Amino acid sequence: MDVFPDFEGLSGIGDLREVVGALLTFVLITAVLMLIVCAITWAIATANGNHAAATKARIGAWTALGATVLAGGGVAWMNWLIDLGQQL
Repeated sequence: MDVFPDFEGLSGIGDLREVVGALLTFVLITAVLMLIVCAITWAIATANGNHAAATKARIGAWTALGATVLAGGGVAWMNWLIDLGQQL
């Protein structure tokens, strides 16, 4: 028995997919840019001995990395769940 979500059951589902894809792209680009900015700030603050700014930049870098991993892995996880549902 094949179990697969009926993506055509609702009107406008194609528009919803486009919006979600655009938002995912926006989140990934923003998170990667923030990761780069925070890593550079972390390096400069550490080199200049500003430990308070280095700590804040380190927290920002780890947060941006986590957001990037969650946003990027969300699609793979959802595809894995759909494949798992088809095997049941």
